[in-house]
Amino acid sequence: MTVERIVRGMAGFFILVSLLLAHFHSPYWLWFTAFVGMNLFQSSLTNWCPAMTILKRIGFKYSCP
Repeated sequence: MTVERIVRGMAGFFILVSLLLAHFHSPYWLWFTAFVGMNLFQSSLTNWCPAMTILKRIGFKYSCP
């Protein structure tokens, strides 16, 4: 599995979980959804994401060198 696929999977998972928590627990969880969305947006502009750095250090590879 590549870093890019893991990051997309993590983002999708966090968004779905935060939406479920907002629906069943508290609407304040939507702030976490917004945080994940903003991280995805800034990653598209800067091509840098904290999760990508951590996954690279763990040993996962990028899809393109």
